[in-house]
Amino acid sequence: METQTFDLNLRHLRALSAIVARGSMSAGAQAVSLSQPALTQGLAKLERQLGASLFDRRRDGAIPTRAGLAMAERAEAAFRHLRAAVRGSGRGFARPEQLMTATQLRAFLALSDIGSFIGAGVATSLSQPAIHRAVRDLEQVCGVTLVERRGRGIALTEAGRRLARGIRLAGSEIAAGIVEVAPDGSARGAVVMGAMPLSRAHLLPWAIARVADAAPLTRFDVVEGSWRDLVEPLRDGAIDFMIGALRPQPGPPDLEQQPLMRDRLAIVARAGHPLAGAKAPGRAALAHYPWIVGRAGSPIRTVWDEMFRGDATPNAPIECGSVMVIRGLLRERDFLTLLSPDQIALEIDSGMLATVGPPLEESERMIGITTRAGWRPTHVQALFINALKEIAVQLRTQDFQ
Repeated sequence: METQTFDLNLRHLRALSAIVARGSMSAGAQAVSLSQPALTQGLAKLERQLGASLFDRRRDGAIPTRAGLAMAERAEAAFRHLRAAVRGSGRGFARPEQLMTATQLRAFLALSDIGSFIGAGVATSLSQPAIHRAVRDLEQVCGVTLVERRGRGIALTEAGRRLARGIRLAGSEIAAGIVEVAPDGSARGAVVMGAMPLSRAHLLPWAIARVADAAPLTRFDVVEGSWRDLVEPLRDGAIDFMIGALRPQPGPPDLEQQPLMRDRLAIVARAGHPLAGAKAPGRAALAHYPWIVGRAGSPIRTVWDEMFRGDATPNAPIECGSVMVIRGLLRERDFLTLLSPDQIALEIDSGMLATVGPPLEESERMIGITTRAGWRPTHVQALFINALKEIAVQLRTQDFQ
């Protein structure tokens, strides 16, 4: 059976960095308030769960293996996330993250995700009293209320939401460590990506295909949405990175953006539209037809607003961010809209849709990768990022085969 994130004992994981730093089991045992025999026994179980040796035991101390160093780094990062989530949260213990157990974190995260004690119990195979007890114990060590009753349901407090995010981020680090130390860790793992509209036509499918060939044990999970839909799951650690239009610099300080390629919008209509194929229609001609526009405040809506600034605004009865819905509407009526030609390449090639005039010079956007600041990819995640970069170069030079 595959080892899950919170199958591992947090106290034993916390001891790893102390053993690495000081080179002895006794130092690790002291750091986590265990006897040396108890920690030795616990580490032996941890190594069985991971399928890897973490330390070479010698008379003069314990020397970390490559797997031991990797797991110690991931565990330390996990505890930093937990520590940040509870810092200054209340009148609990001074270092509450050191008192949390894997069972408590697993129970609380399930409660956060599902929103009920009954559902959390089913998801974790824990009894409802065990879920309640886990939440109470976490509230005691943190010194804050994490869950509030609201009618017949429950809701997380602000402190509860911070802790849930910290647990997800800690879990993602531990999960990455489990993959990295496995004997076949360089060939397997998960890539969970947030796909914004401008990534779905060519860039993303080709990258998935390339990595699937190179690392066939990799699991891919594509979560579609706009930047607004995906940014909080990214911050939570529910997805590893986002691909699509980048935010104007400077972006959010907790996120890092890597540019890949530039994209420009075009005016799009059905192939039989009166303006289809027109070389350079004026604003009056464009304003004569109804438009499908993006939501207020979105980058694509900003471009549209600028197109008609100072003139009468065209009729725009539909606000929509779904390319699939927009494609269907364009086929049925004489609507106009703004899209990237890459988003509808297949429809243009098949003669279903057409562009109106040239791409808009003022609509240039940078397409790229957005990650959490300080995020460290696993081997297959790094492989995927590199594939995206290579394909972006090939697309820019039109040399992709």
